[in-house]
Amino acid sequence: MIPVTGLLALVPALALAGAALAPAPQALLQLAAAYRATAPYQHTRTATAAGYVPDTYCVPGKPGVGGLGYPHFNHAHDDSRDPSKPTALIYEDDVRGSRRLVALEWTSTGPNRPANLFGAAFNGPIPGKFPGQPAHYTLRVWLWKENPSGRFALYNPDVRCRPGTTRPA
Repeated sequence: MIPVTGLLALVPALALAGAALAPAPQALLQLAAAYRATAPYQHTRTATAAGYVPDTYCVPGKPGVGGLGYPHFNHAHDDSRDPSKPTALIYEDDVRGSRRLVALEWTSTGPNRPANLFGAAFNGPIPGKFPGQPAHYTLRVWLWKENPSGRFALYNPDVRCRPGTTRPA
């Protein structure tokens, strides 16, 4: 994980690297903004106080792709393109029995694929999974835990749901 100060230190060097890297400084500034804004949410109490509602179940991925973890949703941020206002915060169980922030997610409920954020495209459209949930686009960013599948992959093979923590079928 690159600390915020490390990200900010890279911006001037990348800006001098030439026009081919022009989008990179903007993406780095957006990632730095997301780090700063979500650092307080390392503690789930802070996230719930800020309006993020926890899902009590862990979300597994398809077999072989790992999992997602425990989302905390703040639907007031649906359709946000602000790096500091993700729709969901994703946590995983840690070895001490508490939860650790691992990823962030932005959700768009509009009919068209939204513009990129962090220089990455949103995934979708994804059909709604619950009554009333519209088709949507998502962008997941593994900002607080490295993901061998990539920073913007949907699932992380290093995240596993403990037995008995997933939504009953």
